[in-house]
Amino acid sequence: MFNALTIAGSDSGGGAGIQADLKTFSALGVYGASVITALTAQNTQGVQGVFTVAPEFVTAQCDSVFSDVRIDSVKCGMLANAEVIEAVATCLARYRPPVFVLDTVMVAKSGDALLAPEAVRALRETLLPLADMATPNLPEAAALLGANIAVDETAMCEQGRALLALGAKAVLMKGGHLKNEESPDWLITPNEETRFAAPRINTRHTHGTGCTLSAALAALRPQRPDWKTTIQDAKNWLTQALMQADRLSIGRGIGPLHHFHQWW
Repeated sequence: MFNALTIAGSDSGGGAGIQADLKTFSALGVYGASVITALTAQNTQGVQGVFTVAPEFVTAQCDSVFSDVRIDSVKCGMLANAEVIEAVATCLARYRPPVFVLDTVMVAKSGDALLAPEAVRALRETLLPLADMATPNLPEAAALLGANIAVDETAMCEQGRALLALGAKAVLMKGGHLKNEESPDWLITPNEETRFAAPRINTRHTHGTGCTLSAALAALRPQRPDWKTTIQDAKNWLTQALMQADRLSIGRGIGPLHHFHQWW
């Protein structure tokens, strides 16, 4: 049994954040532990409030988990502010998990901010160089680079290379914001660039998609031989979770995908 740790914010509506990550870990056969960085009052219609956990308590949670449980992979999501980012970076440098997936969460699906603007620099300079895999969407990549949002796959790859230059070992540029029939992602490493395509699923229930993909990468990487296999298997599973999302009836807004489509 592999053990994965999510370091992220709590979504009281259950569709994203810690809750989505733990569901993903369970669905993919991995034991999940958690370190909560923030509490959000959130539902399918938006974020109504955010309470950030003190950096010292984020550190205490990390110490509790790492001192007792063998952690095979870590996924980071919402980190709220620069102080929390620094605390997480210190813990990761201390415990050195075998796999670290950085989901550069800045904005919720509803458009509500989940990262203080002044914290983008800390994310870029402190956590990005520790990442085995960073998974920015196009607005997040642009914010990290101080650039315009990529409008095509050529620009996506250029920005992926720029993020590599900032220290990430690999980058998965997510192309969901492109207005294509496909939803293309690009894996950018120092040695190769690989395109992954998936059909754009006709559903509005996409809450937590980014959290879920990064959690799936963290869950599957210890079980797979390389990143390409990991990404393909994670995307195949995610596509099915999106295709089955309409089977759920959660909330009155943008609902979650179906993490347990294989089991229910």
